[in-house]
Amino acid sequence: MEEKVPDKQTIEIAPDKQTIESSRQHYSDDGLWDKLKSVAQKAGIKVVWLVLVLYYTATASTTPMSKKSIIYGTLGYFILPIDLIPDVVPVVGYSDDLTALVACVTAVASCITPEVKQQAERKLHDWFGDYDRNDIDGLVK
Repeated sequence: MEEKVPDKQTIEIAPDKQTIESSRQHYSDDGLWDKLKSVAQKAGIKVVWLVLVLYYTATASTTPMSKKSIIYGTLGYFILPIDLIPDVVPVVGYSDDLTALVACVTAVASCITPEVKQQAERKLHDWFGDYDRNDIDGLVK
């Protein structure tokens, strides 16, 4: 008899506070802002946009703890100086970060509100000035 595996969309992971803290071991607000400020131009507007959307989603009171855990784990990876592809490698250095950020955005898409996007857009404008919306359109639904 074949065992039926539940569809991964029906499995809800609800970690406890300890699990969330362990996911955040490499995350700090100061670490995130320091990393973003130091790499914003080099990493590019897409990476920065996704980081900002995830940060503001994580800080929203309506975001469930299970989704915050996923976000903080991903942002912790972004902050870490050791990556699968080192950030100093020209052209592809941030591709692993971008892949992780896109996967995270997909996982928490239901929590990304218009207000979160507006906050991220304001910060993006602060750092990049007038930017081409085509650079970020479609990254976050």
